[in-house]
Amino acid sequence: MHASLQPGLTARLDYLVPAERTVPHLLPESEHFAALPPVLATGYLVLATGYLVGIVEWTCMRALDGHLEDGEQTLGVHVDLSHQAPTPPGSTLTVHAELTAVDGGRLTFSVRAHDEAATVCQGTHHRAIIDAERFHARVRRRLPQ
Repeated sequence: MHASLQPGLTARLDYLVPAERTVPHLLPESEHFAALPPVLATGYLVLATGYLVGIVEWTCMRALDGHLEDGEQTLGVHVDLSHQAPTPPGSTLTVHAELTAVDGGRLTFSVRAHDEAATVCQGTHHRAIIDAERFHARVRRRLPQ
């Protein structure tokens, strides 16, 4: 990691929510998900955090742009988000992330998101810096031969 990787880095992401990122599309093979309302998958069920978590992680990764060495990547290792309001398709979700701690290769972010009407979520996200080549080799060893 570069010396510039220090607490205080921030990023913002504005995401226009499309219909295909709503709860019924998260696991379309599940009639349980299909029966839920078409809002950004933010937490009706534990698994339904998928899209929101991805958008939060994306924002945190953007804060790290230019601060990692060649061959380094980060992986999300923990997410602790509240779910405070649904976000319907056509709304813009705005996510703010701030790097609040660097402990070796462990990174902690404070995150919050809102749409035009309300705070959607807030919490923390932890990422780990990895050697991408070594990690991908480890994944390949786990694939069926």
